[in-house]
Amino acid sequence: MFLDTEMGRQSEAEFVQRRPTRDLRRKWQPMLSGNRLDLFSPSPLDVDIEDIAQGLSRLARWNGQTQGEWAFSVAQHSLLVEEIFARLRPCYDRSWLLAALLHDAAEYVLGDLVTPYKTAVGPGYKDLEQRVDAVVHLRFGLPASLPAAVSKDIKRADNAAAYFEATQLANFGEEEARLIFGGPTDEIRPLLVPLSPKDAKLAFIMRYKTLSQDLRGSGDTPATVTVA
Repeated sequence: MFLDTEMGRQSEAEFVQRRPTRDLRRKWQPMLSGNRLDLFSPSPLDVDIEDIAQGLSRLARWNGQTQGEWAFSVAQHSLLVEEIFARLRPCYDRSWLLAALLHDAAEYVLGDLVTPYKTAVGPGYKDLEQRVDAVVHLRFGLPASLPAAVSKDIKRADNAAAYFEATQLANFGEEEARLIFGGPTDEIRPLLVPLSPKDAKLAFIMRYKTLSQDLRGSGDTPATVTVA
């Protein structure tokens, strides 16, 4: 495999040999696709949906402290959020449904940090997360920064998903979950059964393909969508 670098076109072996090992460990995440994502200067060209699905399907929500044979993965959580979002805002264009599906995509390289840990890490983590989110959005035809109304509704769906996960899988009481995440939505009352990583990855990719095909077929782009 060859890489285009500031020193010209190099083989992967030459690239690794010439780059300081310490620098590689600090900045680069190699993917099974062969891509390398520079966490501090990411490029949309290095983002691949297979890599995202692979990472998210093997990443456990709630630090793995959930009931069931399998961990409840970030990939399955993403599918749940997109489903709730679609029920909350049926008028939204499919491009924003894709944004909901990809709302945690940055975690395929950054990991799923529980909220207390994110607070302890401080604003540096949020800056890095936003940087990766932006290139993921650009890679899949979305604006780097989503409209405020869309982001607000995705967060509402995210909190609703967290409520259902917390009460059904993560040993939270309903009152406690309501205080932290808000109450459940009326639009959907899912019964959650954690999927295997293989099944979660497949379901995530299939949903991505459906949304992408719908967008190509309609000719809609995020830039032309009016957000109510």
